Amino acid sequence: MLNTIALSKNYISNLDEVYRMASVSADLTSNPTMSRAGANANEIIYPQISVSGLGEYDRNTGYTTGAVDLKWKTSTFNYDRGTKIQVDVMDNEESRNLAFGMAGATLMREKVAPEADAFTFATLAAMENISKATGEIADATQFLDALLTAWSKMDEDEVPQENRLLYATATLLNSVMALDTTKSREILSKFSIKKAVPQARFYTAIDLLDGKTEGEEAGHYQKAGNASDISFMIVHKPAIIKFDKHVASNIILAAANPDADADIVKYRKYGIVDAYQNKRAGIYVHSKA
Repeated sequence: MLNTIALSKNYISNLDEVYRMASVSADLTSNPTMSRAGANANEIIYPQISVSGLGEYDRNTGYTTGAVDLKWKTSTFNYDRGTKIQVDVMDNEESRNLAFGMAGATLMREKVAPEADAFTFATLAAMENISKATGEIADATQFLDALLTAWSKMDEDEVPQENRLLYATATLLNSVMALDTTKSREILSKFSIKKAVPQARFYTAIDLLDGKTEGEEAGHYQKAGNASDISFMIVHKPAIIKFDKHVASNIILAAANPDADADIVKYRKYGIVDAYQNKRAGIYVHSKA
């Protein structure tokens, strides 16, 4: 994509930026030491164990013989994205250093954080054997009922109550806050963390644009054609595998650029979002029909 840089005509103290919030899925990040557990460079391996149950004890022969089944499961890194932004030094100078000075911060806020959230939620929503519900939630009362249903489902599936994180659209979360009733406070207090998620980051599936082919030159992501809007998601954090194995974010000054008299901001993120196979009950997704 070509740069579009308007040169400065006046000194102004305010900058017209797009409103964007920081990443809301950072609380799901796993222990980074997992990145060293892989047999190959692009994967991690973790143990999955099961044992047989109790049997009848016989006073003559003693215990029944049980068994241990330990398997090693593999998860492959599934997120590898990056970009390089180049700004001519004269364009930067004549824009009062705004073009390059703000490029990195704007990239992180407007592109990196929203895409990381959207990828995380869409990936978890697409997992097999998770708990799902669909339907419209018209008001705060219906939202509270849906939360109780989800909470009870996870209780029945024996998911520990600690470390359950609630992600919901700002509209739904604010509607419950507005009730300010004992019931609403009690339900919300059950969750370790409550985060409002912009709907634009909350889909059951997304398409990651490659930044190269026709129609995808701008990069970033978009809602997939077969996707639904997510209303809320409850995640038991220990059920999740999520971390960045490699993040490259640096600046190359024009003096070190062999191709052009331009400064470069480059960014790359290589990571994984997955869930343990035996802990899928720790993910509950409610989406619109």
